[in-house]
Amino acid sequence: MPAPEIDSLTLIRQVIGKYSDAPAESVQPQARLADLDLDSLSLAEMLFALEDTIGTSIAEPTERPKTVADLQRLIEPFMAQLAAKAAQG
Repeated sequence: MPAPEIDSLTLIRQVIGKYSDAPAESVQPQARLADLDLDSLSLAEMLFALEDTIGTSIAEPTERPKTVADLQRLIEPFMAQLAAKAAQG
């Protein structure tokens, strides 16, 4: 049975849930990371967790992500790789 496909917002919600007490439904593309109680240290740790999940390193962003949508743009190129990894099981 193939693993269910995961989208970038779902993945971000899962990871943010480990670093913030913000309810998952508040993690929307327009949500500001600061409003989700994510400081720069939490953001760095979260990016490392996303890298571990995806299985590759994410290039250091030239501008610090400020919103959930910024994070989505950062990891979107790797989502196909994650889906392939999940399919291999």
